[in-house]
Amino acid sequence: MRVALRPRSGCLVLCLCLSVFTLLLQSLWVPLEMTRKEPAGRSPEEQGQRELGFRKLALRLEALSTQVQRLSKERDTTKMTRDDLSLLLQSFRQDQQGLARLVEKELKRVSQRLDQLSRHHHHQHQSHTPSPHVNHKLHTGPNEKCEVPMDPAYPVCAQKVEFLRAHWQSDPCYAFYGVDGTTCSILTYLSQIEDFCPPDLGRNHSAPPWHQRHQSYTEKAEIRTTLSPLYEVISNNSSPAIKFIRSRVERMSERWIQAGLRMRQSRNKTHSSQMRVLLYPGALTGSVGQRFEAMVERGGPLGELVQWADISACLTILGHNLTLSTSQHHLHSLIGAAPGRGSCPIQRPLTFDFVYTDYHGLAHLQGAMGLAFLHYQCRFRILDSFGTEPAFNLGSYAHSHGYNTLWGSWGLQPLQYMTMFPHTPDNSFLGFVSEEAAREEVREEELESDTYRKDNIAVVYGKQDYMWQGKSEYVEVISEELETHATVYQPAGHASNLPSFIRNHGLLTQEHFLQLLRRAKVFVGLGFPYEGPAPIEAIALGCIFLQPRFDPPHSSDNNDFYKGKPTTRQISSQHPYAEEFISKPHVWTVDITNSTNVREAVKAILRTEVKPFTPREFTCEGMLERVHGYITHQNFCSKSVPTWPPESALRAHLGPLDQSCVSVCRRSSLVCEPALFHHLNSPAAFTRLGLGCSSMAQEVNHLFPSYSPWGRRCGLQQEPLLFSCAGSDPSHRRLCPCRAYLTGQVALYPDIL
Repeated sequence: MRVALRPRSGCLVLCLCLSVFTLLLQSLWVPLEMTRKEPAGRSPEEQGQRELGFRKLALRLEALSTQVQRLSKERDTTKMTRDDLSLLLQSFRQDQQGLARLVEKELKRVSQRLDQLSRHHHHQHQSHTPSPHVNHKLHTGPNEKCEVPMDPAYPVCAQKVEFLRAHWQSDPCYAFYGVDGTTCSILTYLSQIEDFCPPDLGRNHSAPPWHQRHQSYTEKAEIRTTLSPLYEVISNNSSPAIKFIRSRVERMSERWIQAGLRMRQSRNKTHSSQMRVLLYPGALTGSVGQRFEAMVERGGPLGELVQWADISACLTILGHNLTLSTSQHHLHSLIGAAPGRGSCPIQRPLTFDFVYTDYHGLAHLQGAMGLAFLHYQCRFRILDSFGTEPAFNLGSYAHSHGYNTLWGSWGLQPLQYMTMFPHTPDNSFLGFVSEEAAREEVREEELESDTYRKDNIAVVYGKQDYMWQGKSEYVEVISEELETHATVYQPAGHASNLPSFIRNHGLLTQEHFLQLLRRAKVFVGLGFPYEGPAPIEAIALGCIFLQPRFDPPHSSDNNDFYKGKPTTRQISSQHPYAEEFISKPHVWTVDITNSTNVREAVKAILRTEVKPFTPREFTCEGMLERVHGYITHQNFCSKSVPTWPPESALRAHLGPLDQSCVSVCRRSSLVCEPALFHHLNSPAAFTRLGLGCSSMAQEVNHLFPSYSPWGRRCGLQQEPLLFSCAGSDPSHRRLCPCRAYLTGQVALYPDIL
């Protein structure tokens, strides 16, 4: 298709292009002459010739631009013919080849000039700043003799050398380690710091400085009877989040100490070594931290802070040594990060046995540790409220099978992710402590129902206005039978949007909120927030939790909150743990769109007397037992297969078509245990389950090991990171590693204590 171009329009376009190009060349030329000293070795004559070349090029383009502008202006008084424009363009074409050669020549000189200036600046910087690796003999300049070795033991050496030749200036950390762009300095770095190239002749091969094992503690971890070491760690931070953590720890300190004493006296005499632990809540750092901190005092989510407070106290009582950081700069100092943008490894071995962090902190660690991140990632423990399933965790598999999210693809052992509730057996259940359960340990037979009689009031679970939207009719039905209270954050000068029959106390401190719950008969869920700690604490105070049922279940397919989270879980209610593991009479789950059902449930609740109830896993002792078990037995740095729980705990089950191992084990009142999968990943396991296989194949598939009845095909798992309790398919029957668990302590098997 041919488009006619009016002569005047063509001239204007040509004029504009030439003017922009002229300005570009001038911008390249002027700063170099005015702002930098010439490197040694260039004569005044050479400098003058270079300047003249740029001036000639710029002047020629300016002249041509002027001619085009003149012809364009004459269009108003003189009719420009097609022949005029043709002659102009022909003239331009004649100069085009010469211009191109001149541009190429001058741009090459600019590139050489920039490189020389950069090296000149680098050498000046090195002469004033001592490098920690000055003992590296760097060969620079034209007499450089280093050649890239071709050693089959280091197959990517040449590739890494080429990369650094092109990118060594992209991160100051390379210069910090002695790289100056020469082959010798690059080879020294790649052999002594990154271990991608063989050592120099005459030097013995040794592990990089960050790779050497640090001296481990030989002391045993002893139960402490004080939290003073923790107070010292958090005393110098006055942010709202850390104030919340300290306040919670102080309120519960006596209960933690008493639980530790009971644990010391128990029959379990297993000791672990004293560990050095770094706590790094990445969500409290940087701009993300500022937004989080702002929400703390406005009714924002506190569940994560509850977990950070409780894991801090738990590890302290268990006798381990803690360091807390809420600053990226402080983190870099603690781990020995090299100055720069994180492309290089850390300067020394990591001195922490464990690093407890979150997804934000994980990204910060990766951005500061370079190659050392992969070496030390087995020591990380990730607080992850909603869980990460294996299909989302392995990056290559997630990308090729549609499991991409913002949060997954880290390639950790799935058990390194630690959840708030035991909803994802592929992860480790960290949990928290119900504050009221920690208040005092009393025997169930000592609880007299008269002691726990309640007022006829309901407290609604929802501290922000948006949580109440569309729930007025549901709450109104409840208010027919119960005086209804709220604790919604109310900014000064803003009118309340709550129904008139609601008595709003505003945002309460934790102490005052617990006092209100002690009076309440019912704790009312609105459907959001999901899976928080408050319902567990309300039940521990003798409240009955009334919550919405979700039909269809909420998931990443139909719910914005779960969309993008690395899980395929189907959420059947606001608090699935309470619905499944506690249930009636403490938990009632209803269709809140059916007023009759809600009304009947409320009347039935008023006729029901309950005692305070807390599952053991949400007590101080329960959390101490669980975390002690993880620290003592979980070793993700070992290359051997897991041995905890032992094989004796395995209960192998063959599931029906289209059922996950989570469901298969739950149907038998068991829990899926991913650490036992490797016992089922063999032909012998199929035989023991009475399956005859016509074919046996290994595959990278998060549903394997599994059996397909069509063709009697048996599949073994090829990638251990994809052993997954989650996941189902209509064409596969899954082999599931189930186990029993302690009553009220899902994470532990019965024989462990």
